[in-house]
Order: sequence, then structure tokens, then C-alpha cells
Amino acid sequence: MKILKETLAKVNRIDMFSPYFFLPFILVLYFFTSLFDFHRYEQFKISESIWPAVILALICYYIGVYIIDKLQWTIPSFGLSLFGKYVIYFVVLLTSLGLACYLMMIFGGGLGISDESNRRNLDPKLNFFSQLLWFGILLLLSYKMILEEKMTWKKAFVYGSIFATVMFLFLLMGYRTPLIIMLFTGIIIFHYVVKRVKLTWFLSILLVIAVVFSMFGFIRVLTEDLTKESNSRDQPDVELTVEEKEKLLTAEQKVNLTPKWILAINQESVTGHIVLSTIIEYTQKEDYLKGEIHRGIFNTILPGEQISPRMKVSEVVNPISVEKGKWITRPPRTTTPTFIGQLFLDGGYLLVAVGFLLYGVLISLIYNKVKQAGIRSFHAVAYAFVITVFTVSMHTGLLDLIFILMLGFVIVASSVIKTDKKNLQY
Repeated sequence: MKILKETLAKVNRIDMFSPYFFLPFILVLYFFTSLFDFHRYEQFKISESIWPAVILALICYYIGVYIIDKLQWTIPSFGLSLFGKYVIYFVVLLTSLGLACYLMMIFGGGLGISDESNRRNLDPKLNFFSQLLWFGILLLLSYKMILEEKMTWKKAFVYGSIFATVMFLFLLMGYRTPLIIMLFTGIIIFHYVVKRVKLTWFLSILLVIAVVFSMFGFIRVLTEDLTKESNSRDQPDVELTVEEKEKLLTAEQKVNLTPKWILAINQESVTGHIVLSTIIEYTQKEDYLKGEIHRGIFNTILPGEQISPRMKVSEVVNPISVEKGKWITRPPRTTTPTFIGQLFLDGGYLLVAVGFLLYGVLISLIYNKVKQAGIRSFHAVAYAFVITVFTVSMHTGLLDLIFILMLGFVIVASSVIKTDKKNLQY
């Protein structure tokens, strides 16, 4: 018992939100939970191993973090320090723009939570700019918390209530990603400013959050209006041999032995594993897309009809799965490729290595700024936001232009804002 207590005490002293722990831990946990597939890999006839790509990603990420940590480099100001005092005013302007667009979308009938097809048909321009509402409020609230000389539980409750209200507003749109980003950014700020969150507590919280958001997606699917063609659950009409049909039917029967709510708990990670494996299979047959996915991020703002990066991923993985008698993603829906899959599809192992090396470098650069300037600074807010978005992109991929712009703004803002260098301990 004493040994167990001492071990837990050592574990709880870990700064779980440091670059060395948080993102790698979530990435490993994500793919570890995907191992409990309940015969779904057999159903989709997965043939390619994802583990070489995952291990390479982790190694390169750690190399990036370690090099910058040892050199103690931070993001330079690029000679723009004069603009630091205007950052908060600009955030207020962005928040106002986001609020206006959000109200216009909601009053226009944009409740994405009511049905999956509604969520996909939200006005793209209003949807794009409405994201600035939660982004701006997140930065303003987090920075306000950071500046509190004495953070009491009462104040923490007030801030938490405002966070919850904004999260509810975006819950109405049916999107989980902004909710997760707000939630984890808030937890990280709470960890550094209010009370250090022990690892054992965090694991418990993480389990609850994972189950809640999994059930959110599960209920969203259950409540779909099946009379709409876009919500059809019919499988592809493809000719299979008698042996192939029997194998597919046997696999489906095995999957159906597991209750649907249990399948839903790790549905996202299992699907991510399936998509990544299928992407690797595609590149072996058809070669890499050589930048097409990443160009597509910016092409979506061009006039005319453009194919989004996630729709392109659907066009890549679905033809392979159709040959096996199953849709990975029901048309006309899009596919989240995981960040590893996003990089692999465009440039294979080389791009995976470069991408995760840059992730490690960027996160470590901002973390060093926090260590130098103190936690009561905008740098702590920037770090919390950046590492959260990077971690969430392990599943979603970093394919939304709005998130890339948000990251760019936060990183530049962190580099130009001056601090009084209060090296406070946490």
C-alpha cells in the first residue's frame, strides 16, 4: 500500500500538460483504444499496419521538443512588438464579428444539432466567421483568468459558467471540435492558475469527457431523419463473390454481438485507425497526392465549387472500402483522416516526420516563452490553445482554414505581446 501511494504521488507530480507528456499521451491513448475494434477491422478487411507511421510521428515529435527545450529558444517578435498592446482590442473586434455571424446563422435556422443534414448545410461563410465568437471569448476569458492576482473558487465558478454558456451555444450547431478545444484549453488554464490537476484526476476527467462526447455522436446518429437521402444507411451496391459475401456477413454478425453503445465509445479512434490504414493502402497502389490535400485547405476560399480536403479523403478511402462491400464514410459526407493520415496521404513517411517535427518545435517554442515570462501572461493562454488544437488534430487532421488562421494569430500575438516576466511557480 505504501509503495502504491508513493508511486501515485510521483505520477501526480508530472506536469501532464507539458510538451513531453500531453500530446504524445493523447496520441498513444487514441490509437491504443482503437485496438479494441470488436471485429470491425475484419469487417473492413484492414490489411496495412499503421504502427510504423505512429511510432515515426512520436519519435520526430520528441526530437523537435527536445532540441528546442535544450536550446531554450522562443518565438521571436519579428520586430512587431509595437503592436503587442493592440492584440486584445483586435480579439474584441474578432469576437464582435463572430457574434454577429452566429446570430445571423441561428436566426436563419442554423441549428446543426437538430439533424446531421442541417449541420452540413449551414451557411459556409457565416459558419466560418461565427467560429470567431468562441475563439475570441476563449482568449479573453483565459487571459482574464491569468491576470487575476488571486483566483478564488467563486471566480473560477463564474468563469466556468461563462465557458459553459458559450459551449452550449456551439453545441446547438452540432459541432464537437470547438467544444473540445474550449474545454481542454479551460482545463489547462485552470491547471496552471487555480489548482494543479493531478494526473489521476485528469485520467478520470478524460474518461468522462470521452464517454460524453462519444455518446453525443452516437445520439446524433440515432436521431437522424432517415427519410432524407443524405442520411441513408444503405451499403454500396457492389458484386462480391459468394465467399466474400459470407466473410462480410460473418464479420458483421460478430460486430453486431457487441451493443451499439459500447461500439460508440471508441468509434472515433477505430474509424481513425481504419481510415489511416486505408490511406496507406491507397498510397501503395496509387502513389501520394503530393500536396493536393494541403492545397485544398486554401482552395476552399476560392470562387466556384471546390473539393474540401476531407471530401478528397472520402474520395480516396471509399473506393477501396466499396470493393470490400462497405462504406467507410457514407456519401456525401466527409472523412477525418487523423493528422498522421493527412500527412501520409500527401507525402508518406517523409512528410509525417517533417510534420511532427514541426509540431514539436512550435509547441516547445511557446512553452519556453511561458517558462521565461511566467504563467500569468498571454503566453500561457497561447500555449494552452495551441497544444489543445494540435492534440485535437490528431483525430480531425489540421484541415480547417479557420483553425490555421487562429493558430497563426495566437502564435504571432504571443511573440509580440510584452510581459513583466513574473516567473511564478505552479
